[in-house]
Amino acid sequence: MARIKRAVNAHKKRRKVMKLAKGYWGAKSKQYRAASEQVARSLRYAFAGRKLRKRDFRRLWITRINAAARLNGMSYSTFINGLKKQNIEVNRKMLADLAVNDPAAFAKLVEIAKA
Repeated sequence: MARIKRAVNAHKKRRKVMKLAKGYWGAKSKQYRAASEQVARSLRYAFAGRKLRKRDFRRLWITRINAAARLNGMSYSTFINGLKKQNIEVNRKMLADLAVNDPAAFAKLVEIAKA
């Protein structure tokens, strides 16, 4: 059985890692071993970051809704509770957008939630 020479595949693998490591500081962008360790770590951080971004945006939306609700004399929790009791299903992203861009419509929602 003929032996398999890995030169082409090994070069492809290394080139891929070195391309991902472009812009890293020092040896992490020059040496394959350091680069591969850093790329692996960076990919883990990127995976976690994609999950964290969702949390961060939800926190931002809640903060914006709370601020707008308090301007209309209501707390966030009572506002959301009032909307649920009125069977109004608007997600927090849309509520935050209304709070920032259309305060009049948001004020109407607050009145409905108070009722």
